[in-house]
Amino acid sequence: MTEEKEKIIKDVNESNVMSEEKNSYDASSIRVLEGLEAVRKRPAMYIGSTDEKGLNHLALEIIDNCIDEAMAGYCNLISVDLSEPDIISVYDNGRGFPVDNHPDLGIPGVTVALTMLHAGGKFDDNSYKVSGGLHGVGVSVVNALAEWLIVEVRRDGKIYRQKFSRGDQVTELEIIGETDEVGTTVTFKPDAEIFETVSFDRQFIQNRLKELAFLNRNVKIRFTNQPENYCVQYLFKGGIQEYLENVIKDSKPLLDPPMFFEDENDGIFAEVAFTYLPVSETSLLSFVNSIHTRDGGTHVSGFRSGILRVINEKAKMLKYNKEEKDLFGSADIQEGLSVILNTRLFEPQFEGQTKGRLGNSKVRKVVDGIVYQNFSFYLDRNPGMAKKIIERCLVSKQAREDAQKARERVLRKSFLSSSVLPGKLADCSERDPEKSEIFIVEGNSAGGNAKQARNRHTQAILPLRGKILNVEKASLERILSSAEIQAMISALGTGIGDEFDYTKLRYHKVFIMTDADVDGAHIRTLLLTFFYRYMRDLVDNGNIYIAQPPLYLIMQGKNKETWCFSDEELAEELSKIEGKTEIQRYKGLGEMSAQQLSDTTMDEEQRKILRVNILDAEKADQIFTILMGEEVQPRKEFIQKHAKEVTNLDI
Repeated sequence: MTEEKEKIIKDVNESNVMSEEKNSYDASSIRVLEGLEAVRKRPAMYIGSTDEKGLNHLALEIIDNCIDEAMAGYCNLISVDLSEPDIISVYDNGRGFPVDNHPDLGIPGVTVALTMLHAGGKFDDNSYKVSGGLHGVGVSVVNALAEWLIVEVRRDGKIYRQKFSRGDQVTELEIIGETDEVGTTVTFKPDAEIFETVSFDRQFIQNRLKELAFLNRNVKIRFTNQPENYCVQYLFKGGIQEYLENVIKDSKPLLDPPMFFEDENDGIFAEVAFTYLPVSETSLLSFVNSIHTRDGGTHVSGFRSGILRVINEKAKMLKYNKEEKDLFGSADIQEGLSVILNTRLFEPQFEGQTKGRLGNSKVRKVVDGIVYQNFSFYLDRNPGMAKKIIERCLVSKQAREDAQKARERVLRKSFLSSSVLPGKLADCSERDPEKSEIFIVEGNSAGGNAKQARNRHTQAILPLRGKILNVEKASLERILSSAEIQAMISALGTGIGDEFDYTKLRYHKVFIMTDADVDGAHIRTLLLTFFYRYMRDLVDNGNIYIAQPPLYLIMQGKNKETWCFSDEELAEELSKIEGKTEIQRYKGLGEMSAQQLSDTTMDEEQRKILRVNILDAEKADQIFTILMGEEVQPRKEFIQKHAKEVTNLDI
């Protein structure tokens, strides 16, 4: 056989094999994920992420089930116990999971709820008129992503217990005792194979429990953190009105006490507490069936349209506007408005499992009507307050129009949209934002060091001269006229406020790099305030980082050097060393050589960095207002309260 024929036969055989492989892609090739396997395969689809936020979401899913029992009127006590940093128990004295066999599946109802997606009492309007969990995936997802989970049910005079591991049943439902109590306890340990960290955020969970106690007045909620020997109990009879008073306690509200009303129409319940504060920002916390709707939705739209209608009608009635058209737009009546809105309804339509936004179209009209009717009645009885609110809105309207003129002047200069970068920026050569970093550095001296220390391919340097403007106190016109802020806006490329466009961000890692002294800490706070108020998406999306330059260099002889990033690290290192050492304290970035700055603070392989992450946005908002706002007394009280917590103050 010739070589040519052998090659032809070989090619034909290989072609046949490839053809068989292609044809083997039939129905049997399609993998069906059984039970909770899909959750473990793609956990982020169900809880948003596998980082700390996703981990804490597991605890909230179980807690929300308890709140559903409370909203249904069957529960007035909820207890959350953190027995270990990665083990949590959640108890409620509600009806307890059903333990009788499911009529179709022949297994206990509690087992069905814990092992099957889209199985639960929330689909039956006879069991829950309102609830936060409507998709029937919450508790089963928690079970799927737990290394182990134990459920105990108290009902019908007996205590039932069942154990699971990674979504699979380990034991049958068994009776382990007798009791006169009713309720459910779920204890679980998150799976380290799934999550980046398995230690729950104690403060985040505690803050959520406090919030739930405000939203569900007369429900007692207890939190125990055993590792820290800490226990706290919440019971708020004032509900969301007390909640708002707690939020604005350091301010001087126009309506004091805050206005509160509650009403129900067409099966939709709404309660509202609001007031006006002497600040420019709007603070609106909205909830549906006790779930925080961070992105708002139709209930928020209804509130805004209702209050706008009332204020415009009163302005016409009191002859504030000569023309027939409305005096105010939506933006005019929202400045300084501080609101808590809580609605309850059957079958809310949330966007996604994490329930960030309400979509039910009917809710807008109902909430609008409730707000219009109750707020109108209040102002009819309080005409003096109507004048105060209208005059407050007139000030906001004038300020908004002035700011718009300032913005237009700035836009005409084109610095917000210009492709021309600030002259002080030392840009990187990389053009992919995901691979690019920018270091915002305090001072020209440190900036010069950083330019020499950087990786020119991926790291850009923007030096700032001194302390930037405190945006908490400044008008938008003054903010936009600040050269340092203009430089940051131009360098980042996103614009700010209404013009902000996240897709235009030129660097996906934005580092704040300041000296390790009081001035450096102040500049860092000013920058964080600016990003939080005017580029909030950068904070929410995890784009803001704090560079961590070392504080000390320990030198032993000529060759051995040890860098320490805190007083504690210094003490620990010194305890290991015998013999003579020389210690150098670095207060400024300019005190280091470029090589030292690169090795300790900027090199991707060696540096230590902190990512700015706002788990509790409401508390962060309060802190920025206290520390950076106009009121001196709240800032003084905050400093007096927390002064002893400072460990490395340079005076």
